[in-house]
Amino acid sequence: MKAPDTPQDEQARLETLRSLGILDSPAEERFDRLTRMAKRLFGVPIALVSLIDENRQWFKSCFGLSVNETSRDISFCGHAILGNDLFLIPDTLADERFADNPLVLNDPYIRFYAGCPLRAPNGNKLGTLCIIDRQPRNFGRDELEALIDLAAMVEREISAVQLATLDELTKISNRRGFMMLAQHSLHLCARQKLAASLVYMDLDKFKPINDTFGHAEGDRALTVFAEQLKAACRGSDILARLGGDEFAILLIDTSRERTGNVVSRLCESVENYNREARRGYAIAFSHGIVEFDPEKHPTLDAMMAEGDALMYGLKRSKAQLQQR
Repeated sequence: MKAPDTPQDEQARLETLRSLGILDSPAEERFDRLTRMAKRLFGVPIALVSLIDENRQWFKSCFGLSVNETSRDISFCGHAILGNDLFLIPDTLADERFADNPLVLNDPYIRFYAGCPLRAPNGNKLGTLCIIDRQPRNFGRDELEALIDLAAMVEREISAVQLATLDELTKISNRRGFMMLAQHSLHLCARQKLAASLVYMDLDKFKPINDTFGHAEGDRALTVFAEQLKAACRGSDILARLGGDEFAILLIDTSRERTGNVVSRLCESVENYNREARRGYAIAFSHGIVEFDPEKHPTLDAMMAEGDALMYGLKRSKAQLQQR
């Protein structure tokens, strides 16, 4: 048996998957409708929407199996997400990668597999729409195209899920997406005894930008700040627009000191933008940095409340200095 390789974009792929908040969520008719359609259309006993998590494949929709997940190292779908095209195994016993796979030798006795990778809007592969038979079978071009069409329908439903966790203006996570992904990451940090830091941010004097230059310019300032955030952060950092002019970053495996360096880079980058853009106003922000302490911060909300308080303390200090 050959276990599936790890995709090169694995970290970004997992972040995208978890940001959706779809893992371990209840069954939904919009996905079940499509797996039922696949089961009927192809005359197979098993049809799945399978999502590939770090160490497991979890079934968002499942017809024909009595379990809702299996180990990733024996999964067929783990192989399917490594390519761009439909992954087809006409007869598992004739394929040395799968002939002695536990899912072939034991229940559900897979002999035929066809899986089409499912992509998020950013291109990351999340899992597959797959069909499974207990008998070997051929798969013609018409059938292949039909499964690809069904997979595209599943992708559209996944896109609808992502829109609920993505800020439409800045294209980074919104509060809902941040809360789901960051809380999951903090649980991981607590288990693995990893450091983590939160930066809670609020733009300074944002209302005058809207009042003086118009809301379109205010939107531009928010978008620019989000771009500066992305440039200053690593791909593994979780960043979000929480609402209005409030933003946050969660940095995993990062001390408070290193987080301070990230904020310093962000300040320098924003100042450089202001000098070059000359929009008639300056983008600036106040922030609060909180280092994760599992005992002090049992929830993400507790951590964010502390960051919010620290940020507003800095904002008040700035206002007092300007009044002198």
